[in-house]
Amino acid sequence: MSNVRIGVIGAGNMGADHVTTLHRHVSGAEVTLVADVDKERAALVAGFVPGARATDDAYALIADPDVDAVVIASHDTTHADLCVAALRAAKPVLCEKPLAPTLDECVRVVREERQAGGGLISLGFMRRFDPAYVELKSAVGAGSCGAPLLVHCTSRGVSSAPGCTDELSVTGSAIHEFDTVPWLLDSPVTEVSWHAGRSTSVVAGLHDPQLMLLRTADGTLTTVEVFLNAGYGYDIRCEVAGEHGTLALTNPARLVSDSARARLTGYPADWRPRFADAYRLELQAWTDAVAAGQPSPLADAYDGLVASAVAEAVIASMKDGGRTVPVQVPEV
Repeated sequence: MSNVRIGVIGAGNMGADHVTTLHRHVSGAEVTLVADVDKERAALVAGFVPGARATDDAYALIADPDVDAVVIASHDTTHADLCVAALRAAKPVLCEKPLAPTLDECVRVVREERQAGGGLISLGFMRRFDPAYVELKSAVGAGSCGAPLLVHCTSRGVSSAPGCTDELSVTGSAIHEFDTVPWLLDSPVTEVSWHAGRSTSVVAGLHDPQLMLLRTADGTLTTVEVFLNAGYGYDIRCEVAGEHGTLALTNPARLVSDSARARLTGYPADWRPRFADAYRLELQAWTDAVAAGQPSPLADAYDGLVASAVAEAVIASMKDGGRTVPVQVPEV
């Protein structure tokens, strides 16, 4: 079977990491073209793959006859238009989250995909492939802690991206939890609220940390902490408290004393070491599905729409003093 020839759009940290993973760790994948608005950066990333070319035109990449499938890892604001272009070229897409920054754009993409026959867009909610999260989901499903009552999710980083806003904390970070929680519990999020107390002074005007409360249809409550400027490292945790015990993804118990940004605690500086296996397994599963012409096992465009509907409700709560807001998923 011939390799799947893949074009990667975006040569920043995420895109460059995908290029490296596809080239080194995904069988049946061949990176043929890398696109970025900065062509020199695209060329630098493409240079790690023998034979790969670079361009500053993402739409030319999608149309290129040497590209069978597309990975979109460019700025969030480009996702919807690039997905639509790939759909019209009848090329499978793995789009990084979010599907689009707004719910209306997500609706447009999902409708376009359905008009194209469906099944072409996969979404990069990689926690569905992380071995620890997969084990946690299996244990919850097996009733290892009884019926889930509470879920606690923690997402901390070293520093926020330039220009980060309260809303981007939700659509760019917390949105992972908006997919993970209903996937873990097999129950959709029905209502949410947003809260912020005392904030770090690292970024003026940014509420950081933020706390979100989710209620799923099964009655389980979930707390979601997003702390982008925690300073000490990248730290992801999840605990499910049930009727008969708890299940938790945590680091070994220890006292941590850390000065801001010292990074002396053993935590990684960003997401890549923590989720390296998840990205590798996700990309392999997607490549295998494309090669076989089979449905992708990844989250799909509609999953992205649902997660964005949760994000929109959280932002509505943010703008209305933290009141509880129902999640409304548009019909498509």
